[in-house]
Amino acid sequence: MSDTETRPLRADALRNRQRLLDAARAAFAEHGTDASLEDVARRAGVGIGTLYRHFPHRDDLVEALVRGGVDGLGTLSEQLAAEDGDRLDALHTWLQALVRHALAFRGLAEQLVTAAGSDNRLGTACHDTEAAGQVLFARAQAAGLVRPDATIEDAIDLATSIAWVVERSGRDDPNHLLTLTLDGLRPPLTPTQPRRGNEGGRHQGR
Repeated sequence: MSDTETRPLRADALRNRQRLLDAARAAFAEHGTDASLEDVARRAGVGIGTLYRHFPHRDDLVEALVRGGVDGLGTLSEQLAAEDGDRLDALHTWLQALVRHALAFRGLAEQLVTAAGSDNRLGTACHDTEAAGQVLFARAQAAGLVRPDATIEDAIDLATSIAWVVERSGRDDPNHLLTLTLDGLRPPLTPTQPRRGNEGGRHQGR
């Protein structure tokens, strides 16, 4: 654990941290999450040592920039779980937000997949994302709308893979791929078994 996590920062250190975050956001927007950390420090007007004191690893810097999005996914999950709507629609809406989150910076989707399961700060953010999605996933699964052998990890891996494909291919809208993903997560049907759930919901024909 770094000093910045164990004791309050001085005013000058807080200013430096904010400069680094602003500089990293600009650098990542231009060059993706593998942008030069030396360039980030230069943009912030500080030395590379100052950057590493605040963010010992690149993943720490990425996590600080995307933490707001992770928290937003948690809030969205709570809101959708409180609504009395179609449970597969709710999961679809949340996964759409996850795809948008993974597209915040070029290279982020790949970095999230790599960080999942790790014990660093970005790995913790991935765990928080899984916990938020699990609430909606479990509701849909309990209603028989998601196949019993699927997991929230499967759904998140598929969503981040869609973000990666969209990033690489230049697709304008990931919704078609996400709709196919939702169809694949639903239980297999017998020849005479109708689909369960709201047939007119957002996950149909999107």
